[in-house]
Amino acid sequence: MMMTMRGAAMLVAALGLALSGCGGGGGSSGSPVLGTGSNGDSGAPVFGNPSTPPTNSSYGPAGPSSSFAQQCAPGNTLATANLRTASLTAEKKWLRAYFDESYLWRDQVPSVDPSLASYSGSDAYAAMDNYFEALKTPTTTDTGQRRDRFSFTYPTADWVALSGSGIEAGYGIEWKLASTTPPRQIRVAYVEAGSPAERAGIMRGDLLVTADDTSADTTTSAGVDTLNAALYPSQANATHSFSFTRAGGDPIALSMTSASVTRTPVPMATVVTTPLGTKAGYLLFNDHNAPSEAQLIAAVSNFKTEGVKELVLDLRYNGGGYLYIASELATMIAGTTATAGKTFETLKYNAKRSAENVATPFYTTSCILVGNNCTQEQALPTLNLSRVYVLAQSGTCSASESVINSLRGVGVDVVLVGGKTCGKPYGFTAKDNCGISYFPIEFAGVNAQGFGDYADGFEPTATGTAGTRFVKGCTVADDLNHALGDTNESMLASALGHADRGSCPVVTGSGTTVHAQSAANGEGGVPLILKRNPARSNRIWLPR
Repeated sequence: MMMTMRGAAMLVAALGLALSGCGGGGGSSGSPVLGTGSNGDSGAPVFGNPSTPPTNSSYGPAGPSSSFAQQCAPGNTLATANLRTASLTAEKKWLRAYFDESYLWRDQVPSVDPSLASYSGSDAYAAMDNYFEALKTPTTTDTGQRRDRFSFTYPTADWVALSGSGIEAGYGIEWKLASTTPPRQIRVAYVEAGSPAERAGIMRGDLLVTADDTSADTTTSAGVDTLNAALYPSQANATHSFSFTRAGGDPIALSMTSASVTRTPVPMATVVTTPLGTKAGYLLFNDHNAPSEAQLIAAVSNFKTEGVKELVLDLRYNGGGYLYIASELATMIAGTTATAGKTFETLKYNAKRSAENVATPFYTTSCILVGNNCTQEQALPTLNLSRVYVLAQSGTCSASESVINSLRGVGVDVVLVGGKTCGKPYGFTAKDNCGISYFPIEFAGVNAQGFGDYADGFEPTATGTAGTRFVKGCTVADDLNHALGDTNESMLASALGHADRGSCPVVTGSGTTVHAQSAANGEGGVPLILKRNPARSNRIWLPR
């Protein structure tokens, strides 16, 4: 039976790791970009109150955004030529009005004089991006992070090209660094099968020494730019030179040419055993994309046939994707009895837009997406588990976090092993104006118990507490000295040991006790922010 999706895929961008040079990405008008969860802030309201006047009364909206839409500055080359008949002032009026209409924290927008030099000049994109950044709420989360560190802008044409492709230019490497400043310890966390990196012999755990003759521990802006250009090529057929060390050995010099790499969303699904012999499924899941659905269904079907009693779901590198995939996966884990009549996640806008709130159910049937249509509605296999082990680190974002939150919302015992997740608790609607797409946070998501307060990320603790961002589990580093799926790999070993004992075992890697990996700064110098393609750190909502 074919189920028709309403309209095009609503692409969403809860950004993963920060993009270099600007606040993020962009999109086409009307495409909801979803984060997950709620805010987790100290005392500040989660949703904007329309009865509370904005704080910037002197520089507030001059009228509805529709009054200024697509009225573009003559020098704005991102806009089509026929729209460049107005002024940068008109573009700023549109943006301020759009914030008042759509921003989740519309009552917390600072008072900003749009005529200041920082928001003016011949570079329309820079001026508008600076103004956009200034309008974001200045409030902070419980840990002192900016509450809104996710809203962003992007040239519309670039975003459409980026988000519309399921293929990414690169080498097939997931990079990981211990510190943004030297000593950075930039290592290879994952290598995609069949990629240029695999063909070059790159392995998980390899330590970067140089890229294009620039030290991985460079302290200059020019050096950091060189590293970013080499690690994240913007297009295919770009050749860069590298040197690595492996297990403390001599440097390995090689060159790699970027290519269009198709990622495998479920590269590993195998049956393992705990130290005491309990059969467990290990599922490495890297992307909530359309091809992942059939692979997840096949994996769970096999686990069910094999009679697994435990499941270890490895989301450490999963930045998100389709929300319906997250919902289906949660159903396959918990079963239809535990999820019957329950909401997977409810998306909530500010109070002015409460009529737009929408609930996503726990889907019980498959979709098998072709174009914008579900083509195979069949009952999903279920494991009916009351407990699941989730392996997570800072790269676990968006839809992956919604799996954690929503399973907790229906009483599944989620045991988190690894580190703190990235904390992508909010959503965005991509809105184009004058060739620039704007993504101010517009909504937050909550589980069946009304919880979504994890802006500081889910974090493993000894016991965990229901209705908080603290989840029962074990703090363990990503053990890059062992292959993923190796039962001696620290995170997997911890999960299997916990399944036997009900507590966190002492796990060692290369003879040393493993602690949670930190991305804190080191000795100083210009920080290097590892970039993740924003098309990988999103959620795509397709109402079924």
